[in-house]
Amino acid sequence: MIPFLDLHKINNRFREELEASFAKSLETSYYILGPNVKTFETEFANYCGTDYCIGTANGLDALTLILKGYIELGRLKKGDKVIVPANTYIATILSVLHAELEPVLVEPNPKTYNISTEEVKMKLNKDIKAILVVHLYGQLAEMERLKSIADEHNLLLLEDAAQAHGAVSTHNTKAGNLGHAAAFSYYPSKNLGALGDGGAVTTNNKELFETVLLLRNYGSKVKYENEIIGYNSRLDDLQAAFLSIKLKYLDSDNRRRRDIARYYLEGIRNSKIVLPFYDGSDNHVFHTFVVEVDDREDFVNHLNKNKVGWLIHYPIPPHKQKALQRFSYLKLPITEQIHKRIISLPISPVLTDQEVNTVIEVINAY
Repeated sequence: MIPFLDLHKINNRFREELEASFAKSLETSYYILGPNVKTFETEFANYCGTDYCIGTANGLDALTLILKGYIELGRLKKGDKVIVPANTYIATILSVLHAELEPVLVEPNPKTYNISTEEVKMKLNKDIKAILVVHLYGQLAEMERLKSIADEHNLLLLEDAAQAHGAVSTHNTKAGNLGHAAAFSYYPSKNLGALGDGGAVTTNNKELFETVLLLRNYGSKVKYENEIIGYNSRLDDLQAAFLSIKLKYLDSDNRRRRDIARYYLEGIRNSKIVLPFYDGSDNHVFHTFVVEVDDREDFVNHLNKNKVGWLIHYPIPPHKQKALQRFSYLKLPITEQIHKRIISLPISPVLTDQEVNTVIEVINAY
């Protein structure tokens, strides 16, 4: 069986370093907002090229705290509208709702699956105050064009970079440093994954940085003194230590992912399979390798029969979820069609060449 994702194999590469880090944490007994968090925040800010990084409990909180931070600073107010991709994971939309803002769902470019710049232009009005972009599946959105739109209309441009750790733009700028602020997730399956939940905010805005620092820790800078109404959303000190270890290997892991993607793109020769768009640059880190197929159920049966793992990202579009019934009236044909057809194939830095070749052979035999 070729698993969709073998987290044990991924993390076992670092076993000695992880165990040593755990032993040190156990000895020093720093558990909440200790030195490991500060160290990782500095390292990840340097990696992304930003002035600041704030560790949070998870990626959803990171997104929410960015929006809440801008509300505290007066840049946003409750009820303002935020453009979001219609075909994202539901967390992106939940963050907008948690911040008491109004999401405006926009169709993707069917070629890249990222938000359509042309559709964004069509949705603009005086109530839109921000664009929340998702670098879906690890591929950067059209940030230059979106930045031009945001600048022209005085909008915040925010990144959901939860799947794009290490993706690099044509100007050699990394995900996390392409807008006013960005949110990352370190969920275990991410390209940079913790051994539990974790997230972070990156930004070059000092005021936002200081506000999110307060928000993540009960609105407190000094213990038992609370300046604003805050939350409890702190990156675990032990997870921060683990992330510092794994960050050293992120670029090489991403290179391996791109190599596997190239093998797939060159080797899969089956007219029933629609392969993903890739321009060959480092703007894609292939968090997932997503293909399209007309009869997904039949294809899944074929993969199961041949013991090849798979996953669907995502089977139900957000506006069709029970939790978001208020958006069920929307007509989003591109999004709905994509969600019916897509399926993700195995891709990870520990996948062997033999396993890659087997996946290719199985798909070509479909």
